[in-house]
Amino acid sequence: MSIQSVIYSRRQGLTPAARRVADAIIANPAVVLDHTVTELAQLCSTSDPTVVRFCRAVGLTGYAQLRLAMAAELGREDASLTEVHEPAFGDDISPDATLADIVARIRFTEVMGLEETTHNLDLALLRSAVDLVSGARSVNIYGVGAGAIVAEDLRYKLFRIGLNVSAFGNADNALMGASLMSGQDVAVAFSHGGRTESVVEFLRLARTAGAPTVLVTNAPQSPAAAHATVALATMVRETAFRAGAMASRISQLAVVDCLFVAVAQGKYAQSVAALGATRSAVRGPDSASRA
Repeated sequence: MSIQSVIYSRRQGLTPAARRVADAIIANPAVVLDHTVTELAQLCSTSDPTVVRFCRAVGLTGYAQLRLAMAAELGREDASLTEVHEPAFGDDISPDATLADIVARIRFTEVMGLEETTHNLDLALLRSAVDLVSGARSVNIYGVGAGAIVAEDLRYKLFRIGLNVSAFGNADNALMGASLMSGQDVAVAFSHGGRTESVVEFLRLARTAGAPTVLVTNAPQSPAAAHATVALATMVRETAFRAGAMASRISQLAVVDCLFVAVAQGKYAQSVAALGATRSAVRGPDSASRA
């Protein structure tokens, strides 16, 4: 697991002082290698114990382990560079970047996001989400921005195998739909940062109505996650140029595919029949002769 991705995903759950440490490392991961614990603490206007607590909050024993993990990680990323310049994670695309630089940057970011998300996806939580969706009377889905695209993708896939599913295109409809749910339904939401107010409210209202909730997020300690029965975590690092946001969409789609295929497998006969029926309906009775 990438230590930089862990820092990104746990940043929101940190204290303000520890968050300053996280932000310094996000801005320049090599700062850990170039500074002692005391120097980093001074750079972040905090104390040595706070830096140590930060290390423990991201799953490490202390600053020495953080330095070792970061050195190994940055070394692996440097080794991945090819004849086409690929910036390390955290870098941005500069105004003078070539088209080859841009393509390499997107590939590097999205492939890494996919690998880290799928390698670290909690299978027990995924199974819980699959069981909730499979057993639901209806599934209500909501996301904003890039999350709305992913929400529509999940709606389409579940619709194709015969599930009663809705994806809401605006906040008012989403909140009204959530308020009318029951324990027989399930709410699914997408939020990379887990702080979008309408997504948080959608999950809160669904939980209040008695419905279980599933959240796909890069921030499992976020306000939205507090209202999730099951929180499935992506592992994507942000950049100012929003390559991270693009990679988050791809990683969320990967989680959607895992969820969908597992649900379809559990309803194998129904899914095969529904996919065949919908395919025939779109192609029409004369499709074979026209092909």
